[in-house]
Amino acid sequence: MTERVEAVRSALARRLALDRRALAAFRIGLALVVFVDIARRVPDARAFYTDAGVLPRSLLASLYPGYAAVSLHALSGGFAVQIALFALAAVAALALLVGYRTRLAAVASLVLLVSVHLRNPLVLNSGDVLLRRLLFWGCLLPLGSRWAADSGAGDGPETVAGFATAGLLAQVVLVYVTNAVVKLRAGVWLRGDAVRYAFQLDHFTVGLGDAVAGWTPGLQLAAWLWLGLLVLSPLLVVLTGRARAALVGAFATAHVGMLLTMQLGVFPLVSLVGLLPLVPAVVWDRIEARAAVPRWLPQRPRTPLAERVPALSQIARGFAALCLAALVVGNAVGLGVVGAPAGTPDQVTERSWDMFAPSPQLSTWWLVAPANLSSGERVNAITGEPFDASRPPEVAEMHRSAAWRKFFADAKREPRLRQSLVRHLCARWNRTHDSAITEVQLWHVTERTDLDGPETVERERLGAYRCG
Repeated sequence: MTERVEAVRSALARRLALDRRALAAFRIGLALVVFVDIARRVPDARAFYTDAGVLPRSLLASLYPGYAAVSLHALSGGFAVQIALFALAAVAALALLVGYRTRLAAVASLVLLVSVHLRNPLVLNSGDVLLRRLLFWGCLLPLGSRWAADSGAGDGPETVAGFATAGLLAQVVLVYVTNAVVKLRAGVWLRGDAVRYAFQLDHFTVGLGDAVAGWTPGLQLAAWLWLGLLVLSPLLVVLTGRARAALVGAFATAHVGMLLTMQLGVFPLVSLVGLLPLVPAVVWDRIEARAAVPRWLPQRPRTPLAERVPALSQIARGFAALCLAALVVGNAVGLGVVGAPAGTPDQVTERSWDMFAPSPQLSTWWLVAPANLSSGERVNAITGEPFDASRPPEVAEMHRSAAWRKFFADAKREPRLRQSLVRHLCARWNRTHDSAITEVQLWHVTERTDLDGPETVERERLGAYRCG
């Protein structure tokens, strides 16, 4: 009996252990995605994070009571403060990238990321949620023990195993498992039509997405292959060695395909980074052998803090265990596997991983804002171009980014957001043009998808507003 228990424990340890080089690559990937995230937010800093933008702090407090009280970005409604906080986040990301004061850098990056998310939750998608989850688990792991300024001779064995590694692996795999369960409940995925519908959504497709949108056999095959990968996702932990590497490669290929074809924010990049800890030692051995990767910087003998303070190590393990349990229960409640206790807030249950599930949207949509100028001309206040009521050739360009698309979707449902949006559009135009906007209308245009016939267009007027 003892031998069986030891065999099970050994097998479990092999599957939950993460190579320190994989954690180093994970650290570098997280830092780079944080840089990308900052770069995509800065151009819209005034629009999304100041009182002159679409969500002033007064409206944030009304829609999300308590968020402003815990967000550093809500301490001021000024533009300069937002830029300073983004610069601070970039410094923390740089420290994380090179592995200097790694845990402090990871915690600082997480705090600033959560802060900007709370300042404007209306522009977030599942990629933003996953990024902060991965950063959280990174704070509990020795990300600076290899390929880092912090690395030293006292960093222990080549692999790390514990509740924190189990939590990181569970976080990555549960994204796929949850998505698989929801998709399997929808006939459109089982028929192979879901990806065809997704690539008909012109407000999502970019780049190669427009080129492959009409390739029916290929898109049906892609739907079945992706669904199959999702069903097999638990094997990302079960398999080891080259078999695990091959499965990780298959998932990575799928995410690269998403990056090249759809406007999904940072989700594809974050998903690729989340796969790095799963890359087995056999791959890192080959990379180091071919690239002659050095052990960065002088190897300074030192003893990890957890070994110097045993009580701290026990607290960290207990905290990681609680977080792992919460992660599993939250996903189970979100899927309806177990019931949530009475009075549980919606934010506690996990509903972030249902991308294009149970089925994709069945219509392309965009927002237009025909505006009258004092000169008598008309422009689209969203794009700044002369107003044209016809269908745009590239709908995704009408939204500018995934963040704007998400905000426009929320604004359609909330009148206060529409009023705030119009105030921002008027102020933005009038600040830089001699001919001022006097009146703006908001229209929501929907083009219902029909895979085998003509697509119908419907227009809904959301309101008319006077500037000032």
